[in-house]
Amino acid sequence: MNSQSLEGKVALVTGAAKGIGMACAIAMAEAGADVILGLREKSNGEDVCDTIRKLGRNVLPVQMDISKLNEIDAAIEKSLQHYGHIDILVNNAGIGAPNKAENVTERDFDETVNVNLKGTFFTAQAVGRTMIKQKFGRIINISSQAGFVALETESVYCMTKAAIAHLTKCLALEWAKYNITVNAVAPTFVKTPGTRKWLENEQFHQSVIQRIPLGRIADPKDVAASVVFLASPQASMITGATLMIDGGWTIQ
Repeated sequence: MNSQSLEGKVALVTGAAKGIGMACAIAMAEAGADVILGLREKSNGEDVCDTIRKLGRNVLPVQMDISKLNEIDAAIEKSLQHYGHIDILVNNAGIGAPNKAENVTERDFDETVNVNLKGTFFTAQAVGRTMIKQKFGRIINISSQAGFVALETESVYCMTKAAIAHLTKCLALEWAKYNITVNAVAPTFVKTPGTRKWLENEQFHQSVIQRIPLGRIADPKDVAASVVFLASPQASMITGATLMIDGGWTIQ
């Protein structure tokens, strides 16, 4: 009996064009879900769409810059018109350009908070409203180990990811009565297009490896597997939790 099957479910994944978002979208399709791709630039999702269609699943790309509330609302409306329901939300979209705290401008601060925190909240709110009507939903927010440890030059990013972990608890408590679970995952450094230029620096790469007891950088599939688990019937009694996917970084 495959208790991680998502057959018959519809999953929305934000920031789905690459990296962790792409891996989560494909993993959802592999588990049997139809998928909505939330894309900052809708034209960037063609490769992911092709992969999901080859898996025999339906896929809908939608324009969805989550820093813009009108795009969130329009994307949810289009998704509901197409599928009629949204059962799973993977709140993945996020940014985190490094910058020394003393150099952060108001524009830098607002840009990061608008995507990572404001966008995450209002996407959860928009999808949560339809899940409340359905009396069912699974929300998985992408936090980070950076929400639990301090990282130099990442003060604003760390702050937003810590907030996501606590927001997860708040939404889980408030929406449990509607049969909605809300959880988060908190990955360590992951091999993605966004981290490539740093991880290709041998000195930086080694400094990261030294902090991870399991001795390797995470792959997007490591994150996606845990996200599928939290969306599946196997995790139906788990809510308000943040699952560390950090190879042991934060246990030290």
